[in-house]
Amino acid sequence: MDGSLTSELVARLRAIAGEEHVLTHPHDLRTYQSDGLLHYHVLPPVAVLPATGDEVRAAVAICHELRVPWVARGSGSGLSGGALPIDNGVLIVLSRLRRILEIDLENARVVVEPGVTNLAVSRAVAPDFFYPPDPSSQQVCSIGGNVAENSGGAHCFKYGFTTNYVTGLEVVLPDGEVVELGGKAVEAPGYDLLGAFVGSEGTLGVATKITLRVVPAPEAVKTLVAFFDSTHAAGEAVSEIVQGGVVPGAIEMMDRLAIDASEHVAHAGWPAEAGAALLIELDGSRAECHARLDEVVSQCMGAGATGTRIAADAKEREAFWTMRKAAFPAMGRISPHYFVQDGVIPRTRLGPVLARIEELSREYDLRVANVFHAGDGNLHPLVCYDGHSEGEAERAEELSGLILQACLDEGGSITGEHGVGVDKKPFMSKMFGEEDLAAFQKLRCAFDPLGSSADRAGPRRAARGRRAGDARRRRHEAGLGGTRTKGSDPFVHGRARPAGRAQRGRPDGGDPGGRRAGRGAGAVRDGGAAAGARPPGRLGAGDSRRRRGDR
Repeated sequence: MDGSLTSELVARLRAIAGEEHVLTHPHDLRTYQSDGLLHYHVLPPVAVLPATGDEVRAAVAICHELRVPWVARGSGSGLSGGALPIDNGVLIVLSRLRRILEIDLENARVVVEPGVTNLAVSRAVAPDFFYPPDPSSQQVCSIGGNVAENSGGAHCFKYGFTTNYVTGLEVVLPDGEVVELGGKAVEAPGYDLLGAFVGSEGTLGVATKITLRVVPAPEAVKTLVAFFDSTHAAGEAVSEIVQGGVVPGAIEMMDRLAIDASEHVAHAGWPAEAGAALLIELDGSRAECHARLDEVVSQCMGAGATGTRIAADAKEREAFWTMRKAAFPAMGRISPHYFVQDGVIPRTRLGPVLARIEELSREYDLRVANVFHAGDGNLHPLVCYDGHSEGEAERAEELSGLILQACLDEGGSITGEHGVGVDKKPFMSKMFGEEDLAAFQKLRCAFDPLGSSADRAGPRRAARGRRAGDARRRRHEAGLGGTRTKGSDPFVHGRARPAGRAQRGRPDGGDPGGRRAGRGAGAVRDGGAAAGARPPGRLGAGDSRRRRGDR
């Protein structure tokens, strides 16, 4: 942006949000130069922190008028570079929109602003209800980002993803127009624009009000951990449990390296010799939990478990879950840096893919910790490296790319819940054909007819962190990077929330390839959607109600 345009833009944004909520000094802007994927960082020229949906609408309308691209950001906990700023645009930070607007337990609905944290929703409706999608970062990640990325979590094997719990959205389109998608009803007639928006990674607009479905808390919960000599044996137990007809609330796996890291944080006292651990949670009626618990213990022992431990009380259950949810940040205790990946494979292919990861780890002489949602095959390998050692960051990035390729080779997906963001764009053409990518682009252009020009909201992100370029080129030359033409790139404009990897630990946000509704149209991140487009004519009978905001 030239100086005169920047001055006009800043003055008009300050008239909307107040001088203290429009940041231009580099020291203030460094807070927002990356999301949880610290490997990439871009310093935006301007960041605005609106306090209301009306202020968001006004800020977007100004950007549209001045043809200034923008990116929306929530808590910044995403792991794919989805909220990475652009160096010629505005960063719209939604963290001040953190009000719970309505709690309607009679109809099991909660209406929130996008900056409300995931855990705050369950706390607001406890003890009789809860909100099932539970990313490991749930204490800090925002609902807006969850909507952008269609976030999952440990309990989504049984309960589903964010898309299953969003019934209504108020959305600011890239021209500043406000539309409503859905409402409090579970389904509405017309096109499923709600499903298209959830998981669109900020490419279609900004959600400023979100209606969520909550569910009754189960009568009983039983949590156990089973220990195995290897991840292969633990994977066999997962297959036995699921094929036996048991649907646990959660079923998570950790390997030896992940257990070692988390033990420093949780002090759960898990055996030091265990090669892998399965954390399994059953919920439902007391009778069902009691019967299923014995069955699951028997299945684990039959698959070669060396021992099991059942949480005796709420305190021990919390320690078990701290082991799992602290795995990402705890890795910082054993490695100065690491990449977090997010591939998905068919559950029956766990063994071969984990073996391939182990083989790659030896080949690249880098440790890889595995901690993941075993029930639906959503892997989160953590590639450990020392960024201060010359060449290690590049090797680690190449290794993480080969892990994604291994997932695709087994019929899987490049992301389960972290999103595509900047990190995985080169892999889009490895998973989708040109016709698929063109269809994604057409949908985005339906929301933003100006989206075909790369200087509009959400322009294609080429920005990368300092060491990423060379490794990316080597991956492309090896056939691991996809072609990215303007006509076929579904991310020519929009932005969204995180996915992919991170240095020094941030919690995460799983889904087996085809299980996620709404994923095909794009991908979103953890804290708020970004730019999209204005649809021609009506958005869809019954599904949306348009309001034209003041321009």
